[in-house]
Amino acid sequence: MTQERWRQLTEWPTLAAALVFLTAYSIQVIANLPPDRDWAEVLVWTSWLVFLIDYAGQLWLAPHRWRWFARNLHELAILALPALRPLRLVTFLRVVHNKAGAALSGRLLIYVVAAAVTLVYCGALTVEDVEQNMPGANIRSFGDAIWWALETITTVGYGDHYPVTVIGRLVAAALMISGIAVLGVVTASIAAWLVESVSAQTSAKLEAELEAEVDEVEAEVEAFDESLEAKVQTLTDQVARLAAALEAREAADADSLPARRPERA
Repeated sequence: MTQERWRQLTEWPTLAAALVFLTAYSIQVIANLPPDRDWAEVLVWTSWLVFLIDYAGQLWLAPHRWRWFARNLHELAILALPALRPLRLVTFLRVVHNKAGAALSGRLLIYVVAAAVTLVYCGALTVEDVEQNMPGANIRSFGDAIWWALETITTVGYGDHYPVTVIGRLVAAALMISGIAVLGVVTASIAAWLVESVSAQTSAKLEAELEAEVDEVEAEVEAFDESLEAKVQTLTDQVARLAAALEAREAADADSLPARRPERA
């Protein structure tokens, strides 16, 4: 068993667990359910157990365990520390990116838009989770959280809603940075699509014009060939008639000449 083989085997189970986790976590946060008697918490921890097994399997099968461990300390911290509970969505984003990103890599615009929507939703969910029950917080509903996330990822920042906790501000910083990158890619993708569309239309127009010119030249060549063939046939007929007339003339001249007398001995 190799680490790559392990990833292939756990690809769909971890993706399914990520979706279950996001659904349960969303219900838990939006409904503000108490964790001590929350059925959604059971689903959250069950899906989290799948992430933990995936992490342990990759660590065990890594060719260089200590190097892999050092490069993935953030995942261990998110898995192990209850204080970082809202940042579990980081692992959800990683799983979705690893599993679903490859399928959309060839569709850049769809991939970027999906990434932006996912970032906005997960950012809003995380901030609402850490802010809604904090004294002095002004993000207490999912609508406010979504509005704040849209303000933040687009770098507008009206200031009507803002996080007051450390984790909320960390999420805000991440959304600001990722918003610049995502919106830049969206703008570049739209520009590239427009250039490609204009180029395609121009190419189609030039191709149609060229094809029309080629058809016109071919028609002219065909007409010229037909005319030349007719002229050649006419000349051939004339030559044949002249040859026949010449032969008839020679035959007539031969008949009109007197017979040659025989010479004496």
